[in-house]
Amino acid sequence: MQKNTITIANRISRVTIIWNVILAVIKLFIGFLGRSSALISDGIHSFSDVISTFCVLVGLKLSQKPEDSDHPYGHEKFEPILTKILAFILFLTAISIGMTAIKNILAGNYTTPSSITIIAALFSIGIKEWMYHYTLKGANKINSSALKADAWHHRTDALSSIGSLIGIVGALIGYPICDSLASIIICLIILKASIDIFLQAANQLVDKATDENTINNIKNIIFSVEGVLSIDSLKTRIHSNRLYIDLEISADKNLSFVKAHNIAEKVHNNIEEQIEIVKHCTVHINPK
Repeated sequence: MQKNTITIANRISRVTIIWNVILAVIKLFIGFLGRSSALISDGIHSFSDVISTFCVLVGLKLSQKPEDSDHPYGHEKFEPILTKILAFILFLTAISIGMTAIKNILAGNYTTPSSITIIAALFSIGIKEWMYHYTLKGANKINSSALKADAWHHRTDALSSIGSLIGIVGALIGYPICDSLASIIICLIILKASIDIFLQAANQLVDKATDENTINNIKNIIFSVEGVLSIDSLKTRIHSNRLYIDLEISADKNLSFVKAHNIAEKVHNNIEEQIEIVKHCTVHINPK
């Protein structure tokens, strides 16, 4: 499973890095040639995608290391730590784009971009939207928060390209300020994405409980085991992209130790087998 995870992540990352480099070069070249600050900002965003994808690769590789004496619970939390770095990179990218746009507006430094920049923006929208779906599909397959964050990085790039397109068209029809205003819109889109990604990674580091649907699924599995009378305590904690469960259940006090143990073991095995994201389930049985 671990080897398969790295293989999938490596394949996706190689493809997206190549396309991001191609897109960044095209957007920066045409942005400078066509005098579009929005397209240049978009190109910088594409280069930040390359950095973020490298972060994802490093985070996934570290998170797949097995448990050792210093890390008995494994290394999965390296992934949300690197995801936070990705969010920070996004945040800095947004601030840089926004400050440049505001500086241009305050200075009245407007230029009317060339119509060729429209082709670059349209090309970017199509490629980045494809990259979003391609990366998200792989992220869901291996349940990787870092890869999901990278997928949303591609989506924000597609949205920023739409902003670029609107700004370019607005400038071409006689409103040159639209190009800089589009850069500010791009800045806000990237800022929101960076904050959302950061909060998601933070939840994976502070032992947040899992969602209600997963909890209900756990309860159904528990009560499907013959001999379980009640659930006395059910605690879950998200550990990067995995889940830990601490559980107390009740069984008939007249059961032998062996039968009571068998019930607990069956509950434990069923949960770990039926819910793939569960890394470990601890079951304590109380007499009733």
